[in-house]
Amino acid sequence: MAKLNKPVRKRIPATKFAFLNQRKEPLENASHVRNAVARSGQVKDVSEAERPAAWKRMESAAKRFGVELKKTA
Repeated sequence: MAKLNKPVRKRIPATKFAFLNQRKEPLENASHVRNAVARSGQVKDVSEAERPAAWKRMESAAKRFGVELKKTA
């Protein structure tokens, strides 16, 4: 996964992040989507109310980039 530097990260629209207001977990490509999904429970400084909406954005991005999400028991 390519690391985003500050100038590149600032150019990404807020709508391309799982957590919009905090601009956390970019969803720019398949690699970023897999990383966001894997770390979604570890994101700090977001409310529990924000997590379901972020998950929906991650699901949508996963579908767009062909990333298969597996349900865990």
